Amino acid sequence: MPENDRDLTRRPDPDALLALAEKGSRGKLTVFLGAAPGVGKTYAMLTRARRLKEEGVDIVIGLVETHGRSETAALLQGLEVLPRREVSHGGRTLHEFDLDAALARRPRVIVVDELAHTNIGESRHPKRYQDIEELVDAGIDVLTAVNIQHLESLSDVVAQIAGVPVRERIPDTVLSRADDVLLVDLPPTELIERLKEGKVYLPENARRAVDRFFRLGNLTALRELALRRTADRVDDQMVDYLKQNAIEGPWAAGERLLVCVGPDRLSEKVVRTASRLASGLNADWIVVSIERADRDSADSQAMRQLDETFRLAEQLGAETRRVVGSDFVEEILKLARREHATQIVIGTRRQRFPLRLLRRSLPDALAERASGVGVHLVTDSGETPAALKPVRKRALPKGFGRALAIAAGTVISATVLGVLIESFIILQNISLLYLLAVLASATLAGYVAAIAAALFSVLAYNFFFIEPVGTFTVAEPHEVFALFVFLAAAFLAGGLASRIREQAKAARRRATATQALYDFSRKLSGTADVDDVLWATVTQIQATLRRNAVLLLPEGEDLVLKAAWPPDTELGVSDMTAARWSLEKKEPAGSDTDTLPTSPFQFRPLTSPHGVVGVCGFVQNAKPLEINEERALAAILDQTAIAVDRARLSRESLQQAAQLEGDKFRAALLSSLSHDLRTPLATITGAVTSLRELGARMTAESRDDLLKSIEEESDRLMRFVANLLDMTRIEAGAINAKRDWVDVADVIRSALERARKYFPDREFETSIAADLPLMRGDSVLLGQVLFNLLDNANRFGGEEPVSIYARKEGDEVVLSVTDLGRGIAPADLEHVFEKFFRKGKPDGRSLGTGLGLSIAKAFVEAMGGQIKAESPAVKRRGTRISMRFPAAEADLSEKERG
Repeated sequence: MPENDRDLTRRPDPDALLALAEKGSRGKLTVFLGAAPGVGKTYAMLTRARRLKEEGVDIVIGLVETHGRSETAALLQGLEVLPRREVSHGGRTLHEFDLDAALARRPRVIVVDELAHTNIGESRHPKRYQDIEELVDAGIDVLTAVNIQHLESLSDVVAQIAGVPVRERIPDTVLSRADDVLLVDLPPTELIERLKEGKVYLPENARRAVDRFFRLGNLTALRELALRRTADRVDDQMVDYLKQNAIEGPWAAGERLLVCVGPDRLSEKVVRTASRLASGLNADWIVVSIERADRDSADSQAMRQLDETFRLAEQLGAETRRVVGSDFVEEILKLARREHATQIVIGTRRQRFPLRLLRRSLPDALAERASGVGVHLVTDSGETPAALKPVRKRALPKGFGRALAIAAGTVISATVLGVLIESFIILQNISLLYLLAVLASATLAGYVAAIAAALFSVLAYNFFFIEPVGTFTVAEPHEVFALFVFLAAAFLAGGLASRIREQAKAARRRATATQALYDFSRKLSGTADVDDVLWATVTQIQATLRRNAVLLLPEGEDLVLKAAWPPDTELGVSDMTAARWSLEKKEPAGSDTDTLPTSPFQFRPLTSPHGVVGVCGFVQNAKPLEINEERALAAILDQTAIAVDRARLSRESLQQAAQLEGDKFRAALLSSLSHDLRTPLATITGAVTSLRELGARMTAESRDDLLKSIEEESDRLMRFVANLLDMTRIEAGAINAKRDWVDVADVIRSALERARKYFPDREFETSIAADLPLMRGDSVLLGQVLFNLLDNANRFGGEEPVSIYARKEGDEVVLSVTDLGRGIAPADLEHVFEKFFRKGKPDGRSLGTGLGLSIAKAFVEAMGGQIKAESPAVKRRGTRISMRFPAAEADLSEKERG
């Protein structure tokens, strides 16, 4: 390959550059990692802090636990220490890290020890690592320390090594997002020696620690874990550097894991194992659960177990999926192909001998059908420490008693019916009655009832109908065979019937949920007002979840409660703080989350394609949301976000349209001013200049012509200014039309006199009906309307006379002005009454301002009339503009009737 082509292909990785740019706006996180307590993490961290202090860096101690070690406490001298926050908990006063004080102080570097510490319940975050993440997001560098056993993915391994559970854990992503991970190492023998000397714990605690945790084998294993994890982190940093600088490296480019889990305890181990595998391979991984379409999603215990597994996977950095299907192997392989997975991780348990003969396990079937994809099996053969073993409550399945009662009832009914039938007639296929009982039991109470009915049916059939009757023995061999065939058929039929029943129940539930969401979406689609959308949403959430709900929208710099159900719901200070956090960080906050969990509400952001448009909150009861409720809530919130965003965009569109209309108005006004003011002013100026300079030498006729042009152009300016003033009154809504008695004929004559004065060369014709009644209106406004119409006809009416007609049609007075000019194009008829609309050829006369007809329309409507333009008017040419007003007699008769 040519050198220039090779340079083109060796470009920095865009994702790596984007990650580097995001780090530039955040603070730097440095983690001091140790294999066990006492290796010197805090000592090394404080030594780094003192060195930074000597270099002039603004550094403070947010929180450090010395555990009574004098050499560690000595390092705190000379360093600024933030006071701790006092918290009352359980009748005691505890001292916690003050996050708000640290953010207010805003040092360049802060030291916060005990990364895996659990905060008091009243704190903003339940875990200290979340406090540190907020400090880093605020641009503050943080030094912190943690032991390897606190990593979530290693908690099960550490529990097996040490024999004790790890209570305080942090997600592996905290360590993977750290800018620097510094391993603080100490050989196990030296650590045990320090422990015996009392340099780690007090002597009494030290002896117990040596006997339980600080054993040579445990410490060696933990040291290996710490070294391996640090090496993996260094390898990740090296790969990032190579990608950012377009340096060719040997890293693998296509590893992607697909992890299969279910609602069982083994799935947690599968997820942790997959996390360690993904970390070692530097690969992305997806955790997926396959659910049957007929599965009863109301099994809350299984669903909660699955939700806990998914939350663990998300904490460890995985993407989660839920897939509905019947063929698990096909669905897994289909998803693996779609996501380009290179390896599949799945848990397996040892099957007992009879089950292995009857069917293959899912991992075996997957390994057989997978092609080109590696399959990792995670077994459950290891011994679980006693402290980690869950307490199992042995209980009968829900509805077991009812299922037995229904099975017994159907079998007894079939037996009684069979005995009655045989008293009249001997039937060879009486067993069909029992098969019917099995089907009825399966339909009424499910698979348990079907199995019980099958067993009961075999016993009853044998006792009452197989010779010798009244005993459970079978005399004929073929009856034994028939009995077993019947039992198999009953099991098969009952299983099919129960499965159909479960599928029908699942279909009804899905149909109900789908119909509810469909009705909700239709309601939102027909709602344009934001308030209506919000009220529809809170009522829908309350009806779906049976929990109180609130909706908040941002207004300026604040977040305002807009809708709540019940309407009298109020939010406290902690609730509003959690809601603001959800809006700003675009993540859930409040109850059952990692931020302000003491709030009774859980807040979730309403995210649209254009960003977060609001926050929804609902009361999180002791019982968490089930999977179906989660899906319904997610769908409701998505539709609400889109509806709110649509209403906002609609409002902004109207504002922009109004702004564009205003810009158009201003542009047209400036254009009109530049033309309609400049032309008469130039004429007046020229005439005045001529009279001043040459007036004495001009003839009387020439001076009269100049004075006449000055008078005409002055009148033209006055009309233009009057039109602008009228339009200003119209735009301001300041037109107050009078409701006096108006003689239309007098107004027409006055308008004609004014028009003949301004247009002496124009011929006008009138036709006024003799029975023309009076009308209610404003004679001044009506006269201005007629003059504007005559002015328009004079400009565009050609040389033919302009006609004015007035007549009565029914209960209306109709006035029209008709010219015989070129007319108006059909496409322009609907625009002629718009402001500044000027189109056409004015037959050599001035084009005008484009305001006359729009003013006429506003005046006519202010008087309660209607105005309309027609073209062509007469003999396929000309324009007629007609107006209709209620006649005075009709108006008076209406009042009398009222």
